[in-house]
Amino acid sequence: MSITIRAAVIQARAPYYDLPGCLEKGCALIAEAARNGAQLITLGETWFPGYPAWLDYAPAAALWDHAPTKSVYARLCENSMTIDGPELLRIRALAKDLDVVLVLGINERVLKGRGNRSLYNSLLVIDADGELVNHHRKLRPTFSEQMIWAQGDGAGLQAADTAAGRVGGLICWEHWMPHARQAMHLSNEFIHVALWPAVKESHLIASRHYAFEGRAFVLAAGSILPVADMPEELELSADLRAQPESLLLHGGSAIIGPDGEYLVEPVAGEETIIYADLDPRRIVEEQMTLDVTGHYARDDVFNFEVNRRRLD
Repeated sequence: MSITIRAAVIQARAPYYDLPGCLEKGCALIAEAARNGAQLITLGETWFPGYPAWLDYAPAAALWDHAPTKSVYARLCENSMTIDGPELLRIRALAKDLDVVLVLGINERVLKGRGNRSLYNSLLVIDADGELVNHHRKLRPTFSEQMIWAQGDGAGLQAADTAAGRVGGLICWEHWMPHARQAMHLSNEFIHVALWPAVKESHLIASRHYAFEGRAFVLAAGSILPVADMPEELELSADLRAQPESLLLHGGSAIIGPDGEYLVEPVAGEETIIYADLDPRRIVEEQMTLDVTGHYARDDVFNFEVNRRRLD
């Protein structure tokens, strides 16, 4: 008999660039999901302490030596987590207390070594015993994101053994990097977490394709962000400022089976927690027709290698 895993995606509005506020709200929502039986819980891309959507909506944000942008960036840095800091230690302790696996998207601040004082867009997997079992940094920040985050590396490009099975994840446009996908498929994922700022139609296509290609369950996680949360330092269009509750990030989270079909269809425009029970037998059933790391692989034709060296 298969043992199912109850998974949860928390789709929520982050207290923007307020790390203590994010910690309080995030921990409360994680506890709520655990009370509802979730064994694996995730939130959207860089939920701690919020995705820098202002890059797309503040026309002057990319100007050289722009004082308002520098002020916002400094505030983001001040409210970003470090891997060995007290905020993450608290979350790890919570995972242990609740006996749940957590997959978190964070703005990661580095204080020493290579990347000193840089920020990374990171995905963390915390096991139910509180141990940090994987730490992945986004390989390539997308377009204007390069103003915010440094490039990651291949050290965390893998799934990890957890109490919920083999769990891995990629961040946003990494889902359109064929080599990144294949590295994850080769690591034998059971559950894949796809972190997005919000899960738009193209992101849903990528998430469903990933599930079908990798024969894995996919949790596509997005966040809620209204205009009202945009930094006051940055100038927005008059139309946007006149609609403070209009959503720049609408959520759109979904849970997808290993055949690419929805277990939970996309939910947009609201703060919520979505749940699904994942049966690992479904993966085996779908691998009968397609296994890109097994009978559908051609190792005699293709070579594949990943540099897993941490760059700091």
